[in-house]
Amino acid sequence: MSELQDLTALIRANTPLIVIETADEARVVDLFRQALMHVWRALYRWSITEGLRRIDMDREDDAVGPPDASSALRMIQEAEQRGIYLLLDFHPYLGYASHQRLLRDIVQRRHSQPHVLVLVGTKVELPAELEALATRFNPRLPDANALLKMLREEAAAYAGDNGGRRVEVDQDAVRQILRNLQGLSLPDARRIARQLIYADGALRADDLPQLARLKFELLNRSGHLHYEYDSARFGEVAGATRLKRWIEQRRAVFVAGDAPPGLDPPRGMLLLGVQGCGKSMLAKATAAGFGVPLLRLDFATLYNKYHGETEKNLRDALASAEQLAPCVLWIDEVEKGLASSGEDGGVSRRVLGYLLTWMAERKAPVFIVATANQVHELPAELLRKGRFDEIFFVDLPTPDTRVELLRLHLDKRGLDAEGFALPALAAAADGFSGAEIEQAVVAGLYAAYAERRPLDTDLLMAEIRSTRPLSVLMAEQVQALRDWARGRTVPAG
Repeated sequence: MSELQDLTALIRANTPLIVIETADEARVVDLFRQALMHVWRALYRWSITEGLRRIDMDREDDAVGPPDASSALRMIQEAEQRGIYLLLDFHPYLGYASHQRLLRDIVQRRHSQPHVLVLVGTKVELPAELEALATRFNPRLPDANALLKMLREEAAAYAGDNGGRRVEVDQDAVRQILRNLQGLSLPDARRIARQLIYADGALRADDLPQLARLKFELLNRSGHLHYEYDSARFGEVAGATRLKRWIEQRRAVFVAGDAPPGLDPPRGMLLLGVQGCGKSMLAKATAAGFGVPLLRLDFATLYNKYHGETEKNLRDALASAEQLAPCVLWIDEVEKGLASSGEDGGVSRRVLGYLLTWMAERKAPVFIVATANQVHELPAELLRKGRFDEIFFVDLPTPDTRVELLRLHLDKRGLDAEGFALPALAAAADGFSGAEIEQAVVAGLYAAYAERRPLDTDLLMAEIRSTRPLSVLMAEQVQALRDWARGRTVPAG
């Protein structure tokens, strides 16, 4: 059934109390006016500023009732003709016992016509006594056609404000913009579209990053997600050729948002590996490879000492991620949020249970990249087949990858990598992670600056030889992790 049919059915059934949570009051009013074409009722709107007005005619009547909430309810109760009453932002006044009682009398038809009362607000919290009597109606979000119509309206408004100058439009970009605007209410989508159009009088592909940031700022009300502005390209990540190819094979399906018959859409991957070997960079590069925003979920911000709040925080964060789809959701060091010694009152188990359920049932195009360093602390339920599309192991870099890493970090700092003996340096850096190779280059630059000389192979070699990498300092733990991953995971390289 359509949204209008659902609402009409509620009116025909004389549903006594309907609750609608929305910021788009104008759309609610318009929807009820459309419903009157199928089922006739007198339609009224009440607000504390305007009082009670009849609005089912071509024009709105002057106020027929006072703005006082108590008086308005008494007028509704005494009305001789049944009607529909849209009460805007009325719920705060239900804190008064007299208002609650009066509203319950109307809803339960005590000395009253079978009216339909509609409480409209951005967030409507009712006393338990009224919640049991209420029916909640959720207006559907605008579809692609409604959003396209809105874009055309905003483009026409821009032309009217700028002497007839037409908005430059890239049709491929518009299709992507429409896809990214889905999941927003019409007023929110209109605000973002207006900013994109009025910024430069155009809708092009370079508007997509700005759209993603505006959408994130609008929807991340929970505050538990972080928008990662510093993304990386796969060209900036050394090695991991198998993982890069795996992402590239799935890019078209994920971006299109419509998998071919028999092919499930990509859902996510787990990255295990030695610390400092590039798991975070790969998470960032995955988002860039898909061409979507990267959101990071920090489990540390979810935990709350009050019962049930941690789970609520997780629900809010995941709901925000779904609204921001398509996107990549990066859960960094996932073992720290889900591993538990049993001393937290079962919070970790409940968080794990909700996360696993969401991973299995979500419909929105949210691609998960979970990273972990301590595989033995991960719950077995997370590792079983089907939770992730694939589990990759990011190992210590090979000799060729170490050469590539040295070249990347030297080029990044404006140094000519061809002037260094890269194979010899890479051989000396055996057992180094990517982060340790980068720090060796940084340390070499500091040494060169102190000696007032340019960085060369000898200085860099000295820094490498004076460094004890993690694979030496924590040799047993690193080797145990590598032994565990062998045969159980797919090498990223």
